[in-house]
Amino acid sequence: MQKILEKIKQYDTIIIHGHKRPDGDCYGSQFGLKDVIQTSFPNKKVYVVGERSAFVDFIGQMDVIEDTVYQGALSIVVDTAVQDRISDPRYVLGKEVIKIDHHIPVDDYGDYRWVDTNFPSCAQMIAYFYESFKNELEISQTGAIAMYTGIVTDTGRFRFRGVSELTHQMAGMLIRKGVDVEYIDSKLSIETLEMIALKGYVYSNFVTADGFVYLKMTRDIIEKYNVTDEQAASVVGLIGGIEGFPVWALFIEYPNEIRIRLRSNGPTIDKLANQYGGGGHAKAAGARLDSWDDLGKFITDVEAVVKAYRGV
Repeated sequence: MQKILEKIKQYDTIIIHGHKRPDGDCYGSQFGLKDVIQTSFPNKKVYVVGERSAFVDFIGQMDVIEDTVYQGALSIVVDTAVQDRISDPRYVLGKEVIKIDHHIPVDDYGDYRWVDTNFPSCAQMIAYFYESFKNELEISQTGAIAMYTGIVTDTGRFRFRGVSELTHQMAGMLIRKGVDVEYIDSKLSIETLEMIALKGYVYSNFVTADGFVYLKMTRDIIEKYNVTDEQAASVVGLIGGIEGFPVWALFIEYPNEIRIRLRSNGPTIDKLANQYGGGGHAKAAGARLDSWDDLGKFITDVEAVVKAYRGV
């Protein structure tokens, strides 16, 4: 953290990247870090780049910059374990690259890396970074809102494994900085009629295997219910927690690939995700299939993980 602070002080231009198909934690980390830097050092130019997330765009709006901005700049990538998941590949144009992440490390990219899997969210890491150097750094209500949103979304509103005393301490600090908890909850809880209908489809069409529950979210279903890819991906939690099925997954058909949102409340599944071009946490990971023809093998591999967990 000390080296990161030194590098932030050193550079006049800083560009903050996240991952493709950003979630609340990605946005919270990016915009939270931007606010800390901009509020502490008003003369610095700080940009947040990458894909837009309509779900949490109340946090902030992405910047559109030219390649020339990267000349002599510092690139910081947050909440992204592997290089091919980084949104906007121009991060490599920066003079130096810093990686800040809480996922199990896969790619050791970056000139400087702060990776700590003990944090349940990357936004909490940014809050902890601020708190560790609060005699030198400042934060505004805008940054507090961003980080609190990131913590809330990536911890399932403080329900997931990894939530600790420190998590609540950082949340409390952000509340003292002006976070309106009711406001954020209202933003995150709004549902469209289309999403309610999609949830009905999920509950009626999930498939069960041996200890494994899954749903295929094909393009025609996404289009039929008139939801965004981001909204479609958000329903993975609906098929979790079913008795006798410790692993569940949502297979989402994108225009160029099939992404897997893989979850567990028992077996460790990140190594399985690694085998299918992904990674993440021990019990929450992402992966991908080259085609639907590979689905059967993936199901068999999940069943093997469940059997090993059960000692069968």
